[in-house]
Amino acid sequence: MAIHTTVLGGRFKGKKLLLPSHETTRSTKAILKSSFFNTIQFDIVNACFVEAFAGSGSMGLEALSRGAKRVYFVEKDKAAFNILKKNCKSLDEVKCVCFFDDTFVKLPQIAESLDEAVFFYFDPPFDIRDGMNGIYEKTMELFASLPKSKVKLAAFEHISSFKMPKCIKEFELLRSKTFGNSSISFYM
Repeated sequence: MAIHTTVLGGRFKGKKLLLPSHETTRSTKAILKSSFFNTIQFDIVNACFVEAFAGSGSMGLEALSRGAKRVYFVEKDKAAFNILKKNCKSLDEVKCVCFFDDTFVKLPQIAESLDEAVFFYFDPPFDIRDGMNGIYEKTMELFASLPKSKVKLAAFEHISSFKMPKCIKEFELLRSKTFGNSSISFYM
């Protein structure tokens, strides 16, 4: 039986999205997704959105549903990437750019190609998973390497026990919100 999540708002509200296996990915909680998009609801209209460690693409597709003009996804797990492609096709494939690649390799290339500041959403695997020790530090280094002019806002989804720093390079922590085991931290 297929597992689903649902688009929460915007023009695709109620549309079902496929989810990959929980063995390789962790889907974003609806309450966290809702809180994030309530925070950026007017700013996402006609903006670009980049979802790193995309999995099913549920965050980027939510951004698309709420008015983003283009969404970029990077996912390196083959099964998750195939589901991501199906989800994009079921909503609006034309406004979705999907990369089957390693976020740490591809994201700097995407940032370099952009001609405007965009929203970046980082949702790396929780650091408690096998082989993921240091993933948050590595992701913050990646974010710090992005040109400041290309970042409108960056959000990090992380395990609540991980304390995000007050600053990452010249980007300041605006706020963090906690939802059980998951938290989201905003940088600008």
